[in-house]
Amino acid sequence: MTAVVNAPAPVGQSVSRVRPNEIWRIVRLHTVNPSIFFGVPAMVLGGAWAITMVIALILNGAGVPMENTGFQYSWAVLSPQWYLVVVGVQAVSYTFPFALGFGATRRDYWLGTSLMFVLASVLYSVVVATLLMIERATGGWGIGAGMFDALWYVGADWFTAFYTTFALQLLVLFIGAGVTTVFMRWRMKGMLTLAFGGMALILAIIALLTFTESWGRIGAWLASVGLVGGFTVLLAVASAWAVAGFLVIRRATPR
Repeated sequence: MTAVVNAPAPVGQSVSRVRPNEIWRIVRLHTVNPSIFFGVPAMVLGGAWAITMVIALILNGAGVPMENTGFQYSWAVLSPQWYLVVVGVQAVSYTFPFALGFGATRRDYWLGTSLMFVLASVLYSVVVATLLMIERATGGWGIGAGMFDALWYVGADWFTAFYTTFALQLLVLFIGAGVTTVFMRWRMKGMLTLAFGGMALILAIIALLTFTESWGRIGAWLASVGLVGGFTVLLAVASAWAVAGFLVIRRATPR
C-alpha cells in the first residue's frame, strides 16, 4: 500500500483552493502583538478623549457657553485613523516574512491579513458608534463635551456611525498595507513611482474637473448619494486597494 503525503506548496507557488485553517492562522499571527491593532489605537483614542474632557472642564470653569465652543468641528474622533495607516504598514512588514518562512502561501497570507483588517475595523467601529450614543445620552459626558458627536457624526444614528467608521478604517488599513507591498516588490524605485504617479493622477483629476467645470456636478452627485453613499465609495476604494495589494504581493519578496 502506498501512502500519499500532501507536501506544502513552495513559497512562490500559489494554490487553487482557499484554506480556512491557514487563513485563520494568519489572523492569529497578527494578534501575537495585540498592541499594534488594539493597544496603541485604544491609547490614542483614550488620550484624545481625556484631552477633550480637560478642555471642556476648562471652558466650563471659565463660564464659556458650551454651544459656542465648536466641539462639533473637532477632529479628535479621527485621531486613531492617522496611526492606522502605520498599522497597515506594520501588519505586513512585520509578519509577511515570518508567515512565508512557516510555509504560508501569499494568497493565504493576504486573505488572513484582510480578514484581520475587517475584524479590527468592525471592533473599532462598534466602539466608536457606541461611545457616540453614550456621549449623546449623557449630554456630553455630563459636562457638555463633544468628541464623538462631531464632523459627519453629528445627527448620525448608530448604524451610520458604524458604517462610515468601518469604511474609513478599512481604507486607511489597506492603503498602508498596499504601499508596503509596493516597497516589498520594487523597493525604493517602486515607492517613488507610486508617490509621483499618485500626485500626477491627483493633479490630472483636479485639472480635468477644473477645465470641464465639473466641480458643481461632483458636489451635486455627492449630495444626492448622501453620507452613506459617499462612504460606500470609500469602501469601494478600499476594496480596490485590497485587490491591488494582493496582485502586488504575489510577486513580492520579504526583506
